[in-house]
Parts: sequence; C-alpha cells; structure tokens
Amino acid sequence: MKTEYRKTLYITDLKEGQQLSDLFLVSKKNLAETKSGNPYLALTLMDKSGEIEARAWENAARLDALAEVGRIVAVEGQVKAFRDQRQLNITGMQPVAEGAVDLAHFMPASKRPVSEMQAELAQCIASVTDPGLRKLLAGLFRGKLLEEFSRAPAAKMMHHACLGGLLEHTLSVAGLALKICEHYEQLDRDLLLAGALLHDLGKVREFSYSSLPFDYTDQGRLIGHLVLGAEMVRSQAEHVPALAPQKLEQLLHLILSHHGRFEFGAPCLPMTSEAILLHHLDDMDAKMELIDRLSEQVEGDG
Repeated sequence: MKTEYRKTLYITDLKEGQQLSDLFLVSKKNLAETKSGNPYLALTLMDKSGEIEARAWENAARLDALAEVGRIVAVEGQVKAFRDQRQLNITGMQPVAEGAVDLAHFMPASKRPVSEMQAELAQCIASVTDPGLRKLLAGLFRGKLLEEFSRAPAAKMMHHACLGGLLEHTLSVAGLALKICEHYEQLDRDLLLAGALLHDLGKVREFSYSSLPFDYTDQGRLIGHLVLGAEMVRSQAEHVPALAPQKLEQLLHLILSHHGRFEFGAPCLPMTSEAILLHHLDDMDAKMELIDRLSEQVEGDG
C-alpha cells in the first residue's frame, strides 16, 4: 500500500515540548561523536518557513544513511530547548520517495506574487528613454530567461535566499536607483536603472535552484555571476545596433564593479558616479533584507 505523505506543521510554528510527526527537508548533516565516544547524528532540517537544528542520539549510523542532504524525510520527535534555541530530538525517521510531496512546502519563496513583480519589471523597462538600453533590457527579460530570473534566489544563504528572491531584490535596487536619481539630477537615470536591473543577471547561471538546498553550479563556482552577467549582456548587445558602444561599456562596468571591492569578488572597482551608487544601493538592500529576516526569526522564537 502506498504511503500518503502530508505536510501539516511548519518550523516557525513549533513549540517547546511539542511531539511531532511531519515532513522536513535535510539541509545539512554531520555524523559526530559525544565526549564518551558514542555516535550521534546532527541535522539541520528546513521547510519554507525556516530551519531547525535536530539531533538523533540513537541509531545514528542507520539514520545517517537515510538522511541525505536535499532529501525530504518523515521525522518523529520532540521539540526541546537547547541554549535558548529550539532543537528537535529525533526518535524516528523515514525517507520520502521523490515526487511524493509538493516541493513548495520546503522551498522558501518571495512574499510578492511573481506576476506583480514581472509587471513592475516591465514598467521599469518601459520607462527607459534610451532606445538602445530599452531594447537590450526587453531582449533579455523575456521567454525562458525571464522565467528563470523570476524563480531564482538572489543568494545561497545571505539575502533574498528564496524562490523569486532575485527578482524581488532587483526591483528593490531599481526602486532605490529611481529615487536617488530624483535627488541627484546629474546622474544618467537610464544607465543606473539598467545597471540595477542587470547587476545580478548572472545569478540565473550561478545557482542551481531546481531542488533544495540551493547550491552553486560549476559556472558559478569557477566564474561567478558578475562575469557571467557581463557575458550575457555583451552577447545580447550584439543584436542591438541602436546601443551605443560607449553606453554598453559603461553598463558592463556597473555590472562588473557592483561588489565594490576586489576582496568581495569585483574584477574592477567602481569608477563612475552610477557605479559607486549601484554598489552602495545593492549592499544596502541586501543588508536590510537580512536584518528584516533575522528580526522575523527573533520574533518567531520569542
């Protein structure tokens, strides 16, 4: 008889002392030993609401074979407090067959509807007055690439690390860019807006996000999203004769320099007003999202 699996509890709702039997995804694992030399299994379990540390003190070796990273498991256990944090003590665990449960329960996603964000993106592109830049943006953000961009995370762990996070972060940086252009009228509005929309384009190639946990592709590890994004933009620009070569070079500079420092992976430092501002706007938005997420976690644990 086929077992029917259902996800009913989420990590943010777990309370100390609660007994549970539910589904979680294995994010990390480590087979370790206690001070007395007995094996135990340390896991990080996750669902779309967050993560929780878990420990299996009995049958550690057997459970280690079942708890593959990226696999959904049916877990039995009790929520306990450890160093002022919730921790799940596991008493039983079974693997769940691939495809037996909807991955949406386990994949964190942007709170903003994708259709709403795509409409905002289209409005941003339509507002670009430079015909070459507007055609470049319209040619990139369509079809399969738009679909990938709308689904991708903005990071593996640090900020906007959720499905749709890349589009959410991009629109936030673009919104900041538009506001700052109202204040500093000497800025090239079209160039800064295009840079904001394209600065993280390479992340659709940097990350694999078809399953959890999110991880880097070989291209992502070896080349990185700054260079990947610049290559994608330069390739598309070959089909946009209306785009002035100097404007393209300025745009590529924004993409390649937006990390701001060599030690942060930037192949060049920002050397124009638009590039300097894009670096700071990107950094500010990433930090604010991280602060908001940590605040939500603290409130949830309170």
